[in-house]
Amino acid sequence: MLKTSYPESQMDDFITYKNLSQYCMDYLGQIIERANDKNEAIKQQVTGVMPESERPFNVEDRLTASYTFGQRVADSVARFGGSWTFIISFIMMMAIWMLINVLHPFGWNFDPYPFILLNLALSTIAAIQAPLIMMSQNRAADYDRLQARNDFNVNMESEREIRLLHTKIDHMVQQDQTDLLEIQKLQTELLVSLSNQVAQLRQEMNQEK
Repeated sequence: MLKTSYPESQMDDFITYKNLSQYCMDYLGQIIERANDKNEAIKQQVTGVMPESERPFNVEDRLTASYTFGQRVADSVARFGGSWTFIISFIMMMAIWMLINVLHPFGWNFDPYPFILLNLALSTIAAIQAPLIMMSQNRAADYDRLQARNDFNVNMESEREIRLLHTKIDHMVQQDQTDLLEIQKLQTELLVSLSNQVAQLRQEMNQEK
């Protein structure tokens, strides 16, 4: 710094304590600024700009936002078809159907034994329900795929953070300790300089007496 400000200065030239202290403080500021710039550069180098496709996301929200009306209906049918409510209500419906057509409580029947209309209704329900359940299973497969992708993104983000921490620790061990020792050296020189100034002032005061 002195050579930059005074290129014609020599090694045996003198400098006042005031100017020396000012140059030391300026040099300390440069060390701190250089360390901050280095830390910021490390952070930018390690993290960078993460693409939108690699960022963690809410799987449920993303999948639900892409649902069509038919897919929502398929999920609702599959959810109801796999519940005890459907099983109990279906058994009750078949029992009532067969009792009405066997016992004739109202004096008439609409589907006598062997319940051809009931068999047709059951076949129709099965034919419709099967593809709806398969559509719902496709949604479940999409959910698993998005969940796996999101888990991968989360792992990548964690790896980035761990790598950043390792890089910062290495920088602290290698560079920051060197800067810290240099700062301590400058602080010691400043203290010695101040002590010499105080001693010189005391000597001058004693001489005046």
